Amino acid sequence: MNKPSIPAQQEITVALIGNPNTGKSTLFNALTGVRQRVGNYPGVTVEKKIGRFSVGNTEYQCIDLPGTYSLAPRSPDEMITVDVLLGRLQEVPPPDVVVCIVDASNLQRNLYLVSQALELGLPTVVALNMMDTARAKGIHFDTEKLSKNLGVPIVPLQANRGIGLDALRESLAAVAGTPTDNRISPFPEAFQTEVALLEEQLNRASESPVPRYLVERLLLDTGGYLSNGEALASIDDAFQNHVLLARKRLSAAGYPVPAVEAMSRYAWVAEMLDGAVTQPAEKQRSTSDQIDKVLTHKIWGTTIFACMVLIIFQAIFSWATPAMESIDWAIGKIGNLIGDILPTGALQSLLVDGVVAGVGAVLVFLPQIFILFFFIAVLEDCGYMARTAYLMDKLMSHVGLSGKSFIPLLSSFACAVPGIMAARVIENRRDRLVTILIAPLMSCSARLPVYILLIGAFVPNTKTLGGWVGLQALTMFGMYLVGIVAAVAVSWLLHKTLLKGETPPFVMELPSYKIPSLRTVVQRMTERGWAFVRRAGTLIFAVTILVWAAAYFPRSPEVEAQIRANFPALNESELEKRIAGANIEQSILGRMGHAIEPVVKPLGWDWRIGCAVIASFPAREVVIGTLGVIYNLGGEQDEQSLSLQERLQSATWPETDKPVFNLPVALSIMVFFALCAQCAATLAVIKRETNSWRWPAFTFLYMTVLAYLGALSTYQIGMLFVS
Repeated sequence: MNKPSIPAQQEITVALIGNPNTGKSTLFNALTGVRQRVGNYPGVTVEKKIGRFSVGNTEYQCIDLPGTYSLAPRSPDEMITVDVLLGRLQEVPPPDVVVCIVDASNLQRNLYLVSQALELGLPTVVALNMMDTARAKGIHFDTEKLSKNLGVPIVPLQANRGIGLDALRESLAAVAGTPTDNRISPFPEAFQTEVALLEEQLNRASESPVPRYLVERLLLDTGGYLSNGEALASIDDAFQNHVLLARKRLSAAGYPVPAVEAMSRYAWVAEMLDGAVTQPAEKQRSTSDQIDKVLTHKIWGTTIFACMVLIIFQAIFSWATPAMESIDWAIGKIGNLIGDILPTGALQSLLVDGVVAGVGAVLVFLPQIFILFFFIAVLEDCGYMARTAYLMDKLMSHVGLSGKSFIPLLSSFACAVPGIMAARVIENRRDRLVTILIAPLMSCSARLPVYILLIGAFVPNTKTLGGWVGLQALTMFGMYLVGIVAAVAVSWLLHKTLLKGETPPFVMELPSYKIPSLRTVVQRMTERGWAFVRRAGTLIFAVTILVWAAAYFPRSPEVEAQIRANFPALNESELEKRIAGANIEQSILGRMGHAIEPVVKPLGWDWRIGCAVIASFPAREVVIGTLGVIYNLGGEQDEQSLSLQERLQSATWPETDKPVFNLPVALSIMVFFALCAQCAATLAVIKRETNSWRWPAFTFLYMTVLAYLGALSTYQIGMLFVS
């Protein structure tokens, strides 16, 4: 694994590894700033973050690997990390230097991963992060002695404040590309002898040499992830017999597998820390411990968490109004400008009613999405998110899941795609699959525009709870609660039927509380907001054009002639509205809406709502663009024109002239969107994660049925209270 010295001008690859909640991503952002890109590793959906930074004339490429407690691959996340470090991925260059980020206040646990990294024999730097937290706990370090014990440079850091970054860059420049002999092994000689024998046997039959570290992992992998998976294709039954015999010999010698690893590594960690780290005789109760007495309390903690979520939803309505009005004004101006320049016809309609009105109707909700992501980023960076997983563990255990599933499900409130990807860190296949199947029920940001539009139009902005909370905010909270309750019910049902099994134990370290970094919060908020904009500008744009075409064609001159002949007394404006309405009704989309109207009428929907639902199956966001296209084809618009909300309020049934929309209808639509699987990207990711179309098909089917029944009961019950 030793690499030759690297010329000063050549790009150097740095791999960042560390336990979850050690500040690894914060350090990555601090080093690379805006010079980073996000993607997926080839063939899997594990996130790949690569950034760049410079030290003098030398360019560095930094790879932020998934957070992991161990380099013992038991999941795709951990396998990706091991493959990158071993240089086994062609698409990612082998690292020239490894940076291990460790929590200075929890060195004993964190150095377990460091011991595994040092076995790879790569140039390594240990970043001792969260030094302020360690000092607050009365922990003192002799970094020179610790560096000598480990045989690698030690750099004290406070990444969220940018303290120690220059020293880290200097260490990288000094270490990168330098040949190293720091390969260590904490295991007893008997274990190393067995590994050497297995390595010889495996490489004798293999076309390409298998790294020694992976041979060691094969010996320790009693769960069979490596030997039964695709990570090593050269494993056969004969070699597995050799592994079993080696384990028996080690057990007889007093080194049982896999317990020998924990025994050896923690003994090594104790030796490394001896004389280099001093801790107080009695463990001090930190500020985080005092806060946790309240925030993790069964009653008070849950109450505070619920109130915090309610505050977030209230802020979405109150803070974003000025920005929304500005965006709405700009979109209207652009549409009017295009309408004035181009003559009436298909091109004008395409640009004004299809592109500007459709995509613009989604972009106008970007302020709410930024506010939502801002709060999520703050709660993540201050350490509170891990407490929510702890709080939710007992609740989730009742439906067969552990608190580990809460983090992927919580991520799905932003978008189900990264939430489903995050489920890869769940070791148990059954629990990972259940988490994937219920993740789309979390109300993602794509549903948010639908909620805001209908709540703003039909839910009165009256105050409740003594005037502190608005009814609109409570309704928004209720829509998110619908998805949560449905997810709990579906999870319980799956564990009782298709995916039976025992509830897994919950193990998670709670990071110390810290003041969030404004730079980190803004960066995460911008990344997620920009991801939403990209979807609005690509998939939504394309689908909006298709919806516009379906709503515009076929268009017959006879329709206009017939309307003018039947209504000679109407003025030109009213005639144009009737002509536009007739054109939509006889279009492809209108015919599809009429075809399904008998099915959706029990939900309180007319054919126009049916059209919007059909068009939104590729992506939920499209419903806003679709409604914009349908309701904007009725006439010209200027700065005094009615908004989309007002157009929904004025829509009527043709046979009775009664309003199409009322509060039960609005709630019915929102419940449908809260529960339906209207997202092609989510279904595609489920297919990639499960390697089968069976599960995305099952997800689409059960969620569609659930959404229809939920919308049906909501409307029918709601109408009982409408006079």
